[in-house]
Amino acid sequence: MAEGGGRAGPGPAGPNLKEWLREQFCDRPLERCEDTRLHDAAYVGDLPTLRSLLQEESYRSRINEKSVWCCGWLPCTPLRIAATAGHGDCVDFLIRKGAEVDLVDVKGQTALYVAVVNGHLESAQILLEAGADPNGSRHHRSTPVYHASRVGRADILKALIRYGADVDVNHHLTPDVQPPFSRRLTSLVVCPLYISAAYHNLQCFRLLLQAGANPDFNCNGPVNTQGFYRGSPGCVMDAVLRHGCEAAFVSLLVEFGANLNLVKWESLGPESRGRRKVDPEALQVFKEARSVPRTLLSLCRVAVRRALGKYRLHLIPSLPLPDPIKKFLLYEQNSRAVVDCSEEEAICRASRHRFLPL
Repeated sequence: MAEGGGRAGPGPAGPNLKEWLREQFCDRPLERCEDTRLHDAAYVGDLPTLRSLLQEESYRSRINEKSVWCCGWLPCTPLRIAATAGHGDCVDFLIRKGAEVDLVDVKGQTALYVAVVNGHLESAQILLEAGADPNGSRHHRSTPVYHASRVGRADILKALIRYGADVDVNHHLTPDVQPPFSRRLTSLVVCPLYISAAYHNLQCFRLLLQAGANPDFNCNGPVNTQGFYRGSPGCVMDAVLRHGCEAAFVSLLVEFGANLNLVKWESLGPESRGRRKVDPEALQVFKEARSVPRTLLSLCRVAVRRALGKYRLHLIPSLPLPDPIKKFLLYEQNSRAVVDCSEEEAICRASRHRFLPL
């Protein structure tokens, strides 16, 4: 909690912890914290009790109250508690009764974030449908997308992407601050694409790329590779090879237009680099990709997707193009199927992005 004794009075440890939490973080008035029935009902998923309590104005006025409650949790709202426990019916009821979906707890975590962390897809979907920010809170260093990518919850990641979650990361302290006053990317560890590869979550890795994640740095902000931690990967492809990921990861990065020249190793071999050994098949795929020019179809697909931008990729199905080409642009169909519908027409139409919707 407090750092370096910066607060006056007794420290937060010991028998006075609950009182200290109340003093620092609870909503006022403090005496109301003694009545935790609303929060307790949310914790155990007691929907009838929630219905009964919220018939009273005194409880309706406290629906967004952060309280230290009997189970010893940090101060948080009934919605945050219900989302953590995965009681979807209670989450839905609290929202309909006026609970604010994006209130944060003392750690800067939203109800959506804790629902994702605890693997509760239903609660996450209810919160997203109610307008919860799919990116969580700027006051918390992690995001729902990052956590879902790390643990391999592709189903939750799909829901987050469907509701507009950012699949990259932005390291500006504020949106209006420009370099050199902004914080720069100094490690790929914070990137969802990197973490999905580090934990070998191939399905999440592919979903992020399909949703427009940057295949090189997975970052919106400025990148200073010279400032990267010594010995750390210099780009996502470098990370994929270092972590011993299978060839499918390399193939996906190649398909999605990764810059293969960013990998600085002069000689790539199966010897150990870091904690894992390079996968020989993945290494072979990488070497072949770097030695052979990419096809015109592949270049066109990457160019069209970049022209659209990641926030408009979901509009591809509405484009006046043949279905095989639309599926090709979405990486739902291979190039052979597109060539079958006329290679010349595919290249011409896919490259003519002047009519792409704004």
